[in-house]
Amino acid sequence: MTPAVPITCTKADLTPDFRDQYLATYRQMQSSRVLEEKLGSLYRAGGRIVGGVYLGRGQEAFSASVAMQLRRGQDVYAPLIRDQAGRMAFGEPITDALRTYMGAATGPMRGRDGNIHRGRPQEGEMAMISHLGAMVSVVAGALFAKRLRGTIADAVGATSIGDGATSTGSFHEAINMAAVEKLPIIISVANNQFAYSTSNDRQFACEDLIYRARGYGVAGWKVDGTDLAACLKVARSAVAAARAGGGPQLIVGTMLRLGGHGEHDDAAYIPDEVKFSKVGQDCLLVAEKFMIAEGWATKAEIDAWLKEARATVDQAVSLVSKEPIPDPYRESWQALSSSELVESWQL
Repeated sequence: MTPAVPITCTKADLTPDFRDQYLATYRQMQSSRVLEEKLGSLYRAGGRIVGGVYLGRGQEAFSASVAMQLRRGQDVYAPLIRDQAGRMAFGEPITDALRTYMGAATGPMRGRDGNIHRGRPQEGEMAMISHLGAMVSVVAGALFAKRLRGTIADAVGATSIGDGATSTGSFHEAINMAAVEKLPIIISVANNQFAYSTSNDRQFACEDLIYRARGYGVAGWKVDGTDLAACLKVARSAVAAARAGGGPQLIVGTMLRLGGHGEHDDAAYIPDEVKFSKVGQDCLLVAEKFMIAEGWATKAEIDAWLKEARATVDQAVSLVSKEPIPDPYRESWQALSSSELVESWQL
């Protein structure tokens, strides 16, 4: 079976509307990279970060492209550990991330949970479950509940998983149910070549992950995850198809995780021939070259955006650093009130 050819962007796709979304998405990617660089430095400084740090460097284009098509408060989004760019594109404030990483009681999880498990379910942003593939079930369940209540309208749901998660039972059960029920869910598979340190050839035997879409009877899309233009084209098409009643959409993006599994991992297992191949390109640098070549932005403008992003992150860090951590003498440590299922927390 011949591997599916990744979808690419053509000159005809580069409309003014597409350009505007491209620039907006790039700004979210750039801000995400700046924030994560700050999180990495705070982690290495010792004592500033509660828990580990897992960065999405190299996956920002693929992550942000889908989230940019979603509507906060109407759609359902379940980001994973490398989806900081997607979180920001979906509307998560920088302070939500910092307050959770730094254990502040003012954060969305009140300083109670791991730093990547944050969310605001009432706004459609699900709090992440670490187990691989589990969030596909959560989003499918949320969409099915909307259908049963008669509130689904043209809402869609989206989540991300890695290549390793496609080998789990959770993924199989969830996508099978979503396919049978024809739920409007977008599942982004970030094939970053390694499940922690396990390479693709030790994870699955199928020739291309995109063929799993055919096996489950859902639509499949394949894209170069380092190419923002292609990622946006695919994301716009897949989300539109789901909204129009086309059922589940499986998007496989190919890229490399530009770092270890977490900041504790030196990624020495990634061979140089992979690091320096096309799959190892930095999506931000690819996007910058594209914008300059198309005349959409100048190097000076890009540098100014970067300076602005750094100032915004620094201000947020300064703010959150002064905020309180949970007080065990005042905190009930109940995530939900058993009687009304509402937060029982007060500052």
